[in-house]
Amino acid sequence: MSLDKPVVMGIINLTPDSFYENSRAQNKKQLLAHCEKMLHDGAAIIDLGGYSSRPGAPFVKEEEEALRVLEAIDILLEHFKGIVLSVDTFRSNIARQAIDRGAAMINDISAGDDDPKMLSTLAALQVPYIMMHKRGSPQTMQQLTQYENVTKAVFDYFVAKTGEAKQWHIHDIIFDPGFGFAKTTEQNYQLLGELEVFKILEKPILVGLSRKKMIQHVIEEEASNALNGTSVAHTLALLKGANILRVHDVKEAIECIKIVAMMN
Repeated sequence: MSLDKPVVMGIINLTPDSFYENSRAQNKKQLLAHCEKMLHDGAAIIDLGGYSSRPGAPFVKEEEEALRVLEAIDILLEHFKGIVLSVDTFRSNIARQAIDRGAAMINDISAGDDDPKMLSTLAALQVPYIMMHKRGSPQTMQQLTQYENVTKAVFDYFVAKTGEAKQWHIHDIIFDPGFGFAKTTEQNYQLLGELEVFKILEKPILVGLSRKKMIQHVIEEEASNALNGTSVAHTLALLKGANILRVHDVKEAIECIKIVAMMN
């Protein structure tokens, strides 16, 4: 897949408690409907998550996460030929099983920090690997927002992660600055405003801004009414060099990409 032009990753949450209700797929009918619409609207990748990472989300046992994710992979690969599936997990066992089932890439919110076997597993699998910056867990991260300079902290983290990945001969890396993960609203917007500095790393940049608290707080709306604010944030991210938009609303994200491309 070429990332010379930005692409859209559509979010499908296989959890009952993800922060945006309309992203949840609790049965086969919902899963197929969500996926069909996203593909029709132009999504290049579908990201499946079986463990909610929203602040304060409850712990999910590995067996439950695996059941949710692997069943969804089987269903989608059966119905949509050529679909590119990403699996949002920090657990190496689930990553391995997901790729064996036919998923194409792994999206790890911990960049290998939460499972010591993740990097060796990805080295063996040799699939694209999204490495996100965060601190702590969904239960603790909002108390871990002390940075001297958040952009420098995230940049230094990715420099270190690049070194680790090279040691394991993992080459197809995508970096996600982790908007909303152990960051205040002000820190999130500093990161967004300085996003272009991450291009120095010469790796694709994924941004997950869709309907998040950083948008809700500024426009004083709930997630259900945060689409317009999300489109503004996506446009700013694209102007700053984002390569992948991870979104709930594919059609509107594609429109942002088209308009920025025309201007450029």
